[in-house]
Amino acid sequence: MHNRKIVSREDWLQARQTLLSQEKELTRLQDQLSQQRRALPWVAVSQDYRFQGPSGDVSLRDLFGDCSQLLVYHFMFGPDWQQGCPSCSFWADNYNGIDRHLQQRDIQLVTVSRAPLQTLLDYRDRMGWDFQWYSSLGSDFNSDFHVSFVDQPTDIEYNYRTKPYFSDEMPGISAFYKDADGTVYHTYSCYARGVEIVNGAYHYMDLAPKGRDEDSLEFSMAWVRRRDEYA
Repeated sequence: MHNRKIVSREDWLQARQTLLSQEKELTRLQDQLSQQRRALPWVAVSQDYRFQGPSGDVSLRDLFGDCSQLLVYHFMFGPDWQQGCPSCSFWADNYNGIDRHLQQRDIQLVTVSRAPLQTLLDYRDRMGWDFQWYSSLGSDFNSDFHVSFVDQPTDIEYNYRTKPYFSDEMPGISAFYKDADGTVYHTYSCYARGVEIVNGAYHYMDLAPKGRDEDSLEFSMAWVRRRDEYA
C-alpha cells in the first residue's frame, strides 16, 4: 500500500516544475563535473601490459583498435572462477552492443578480467554478449589499477582509500588516451558507485515510483542475479 500524497493535477504540476528546476541544476553540475574530469592531468603508461585476446597476445596499445580513446571495464572474474560476478554481469547487460556507437566518437570500449580467455569467451557466449573481452592473466594490469588483490592483504587500496580486504576482485572503469606517436596515457579511473554512470537499468529504476527499492535488503544489490538465473 502506498503512502503518497494525492493531489490535483494543478498541484502536481507545480511540484513537478519545482523538481524540474533542481533537475536542471543537477544537469548543469554534471556537465561541470564532466569538464573537470576531462581536465585532470594525465599519467604516461610505461608498463608493457600484455593481454590475451581472440587473435592472441596483444598490448594495451592494441586494445585501442583504430581509436585514440579507450575505456576499460574491469569485470570481476578471477582466474579460478567458473562464472563472472553477478553484479558485473548486470552492468555488462547495460553496455553490451554500444561499442559501434562509441567508435563513431573515437572511443573503444573493452572489458578486461583475470580469468583465462576461453573461460571468459564461454561465459560471454552463455550470456549472449558480443563486446570485446580480454584476459589479463599473468599481467600486473589489474593490480596496478587497484581492482585485483591477489595476495589477500589485510588492507587494500580501493577507490582511492585504504580499506579492509573484501575480495580478490573489485569493479572499476579506467580511461586511456593514445597519441599520434603511440604513447598511452592513463586519464581517469572510477570504482564502487562511480561505475553506476554506465548502468542504464539503475537510471530507469530511478524514474520509477518505487525507485531502486533496495533499502530493506541486506546489501544494495542483494536482488541481482545473472540474467539467465531469474525465476
